[in-house]
Amino acid sequence: MLKFFGRLSENITENLSIEKEKTMSRSLFLMLGILAVMVFGATYGYTQTGRKSVSAAEVNGTFRMKFPGKFKYNSNEIKILALGGGRLRIAMELVYPYKMQNGEMSANMGSLDGEAMITGDTAVYKSSEFGPCKITVKFAKPGVIKVSQEGADNECGFGHNVNSDGTYRKVSSKKPRFDNNK
Repeated sequence: MLKFFGRLSENITENLSIEKEKTMSRSLFLMLGILAVMVFGATYGYTQTGRKSVSAAEVNGTFRMKFPGKFKYNSNEIKILALGGGRLRIAMELVYPYKMQNGEMSANMGSLDGEAMITGDTAVYKSSEFGPCKITVKFAKPGVIKVSQEGADNECGFGHNVNSDGTYRKVSSKKPRFDNNK
């Protein structure tokens, strides 16, 4: 009987050893696969790096970011026009929608109209009129821009809690019309 348990113990140990080797082998293949994808992507330019330039057709237009949920009928809008010489005209109409204590809907607003400089696929607007404000517009892919804002709402001349951050989708490719002849 002791001999039987001794063999059983050897078989269990052997099976565990085989399973451990299989698991280690699978992990090694998975890591090598991930490494191969990373090397292949970097070698052939499939990583997310900036593009050397974007066309005026891609730049020109009106971009919109809709709010989700109960504010779905509100949106932020950015109009962009290529001026040439690495310059863009940018106009923003932004809102911060909220519900008041009595249940009524309201919104704080902000607007901007000025020039940005573009290098490659990234445009930068800077202003110190109200404080340090920097807004970066990255042309992520045709029809999509990603906007990030450095500076508080008031430093960019916007109302309370209003900011330009977000992903915007092109809603019109027409050259935008601006409210004033700046």
